[in-house]
Amino acid sequence: MTYILRFLPEVEEDLINGYVWYESKSRGLGEDFLRMFYAYANEILWNPLRYPKVYQDFRRRLLRRFPYAIYFEIENDQIIVFGLFHCARNPQAINAELKNREK
Repeated sequence: MTYILRFLPEVEEDLINGYVWYESKSRGLGEDFLRMFYAYANEILWNPLRYPKVYQDFRRRLLRRFPYAIYFEIENDQIIVFGLFHCARNPQAINAELKNREK
């Protein structure tokens, strides 16, 4: 099946925050973070069912090298990315945030 990848507007803010933080630590590291995110988000398109459900219908794709995870849902022919969260965050806080974000 061919999927369409869609990002909620809040994902851009999640991504910018991560970029700014990593770029402040080392020039170019923020760019690496962005590349990793987009590569992994694109990879989800190939086999989204490969990634486990972690909360209701939300699935999670962990990033390598960076302690972040992409949270998404599969809805018909769309993969909807709801968030990009640091893995050290409280899981209940992540779940609450995912629940509050609207498609």
